[in-house]
Amino acid sequence: MNLDSLPPVLDIEASGFGSGSYPIEVGWVLADGRSFCSLIRPLPQWTRWDAQAEQVHHISRQTLTECGRTVDEVARLLDQHLRGQTVYSDGWGNDYPWLHQLYDAAGLQPSFRLESLRVLLDDHAAAGWAEAKAAVLQRTGMPRHRASADARVMQLTLAELSRGPEAQPPR
Repeated sequence: MNLDSLPPVLDIEASGFGSGSYPIEVGWVLADGRSFCSLIRPLPQWTRWDAQAEQVHHISRQTLTECGRTVDEVARLLDQHLRGQTVYSDGWGNDYPWLHQLYDAAGLQPSFRLESLRVLLDDHAAAGWAEAKAAVLQRTGMPRHRASADARVMQLTLAELSRGPEAQPPR
């Protein structure tokens, strides 16, 4: 893998997995390192709540109701910052449907493309992803399962993998 610059990365936290789940937080990190994160206020029809998922992301439905932005506001912020870019996600299979659920609810279409982060990795980098990500998490002490922090960890992991094994810090 050879990245000339770090790509923009997006992560979405959700109410749970599977049917009836919905996006509750979106965060991204741009190529220049700027980041943004927002809670999403659930729509009245978004009712499925997984208590186990809450134990992972530590975001309560009450917090979303009180502090979350509307789906329209979040979609417009995404478009404002990501317009015309290809943005990468390590959980594309989940993040793509949640992103489109957000946009459908807002009555909008994304102005950017969401792509699987895997397309950036050669087989060697893909095989080393979990180990490199664990090293980044240990080194940075960043919190897990908050959208912008997870996006930053993905971007830092890409940076570590792009340097190649000879540039890896000793463990």
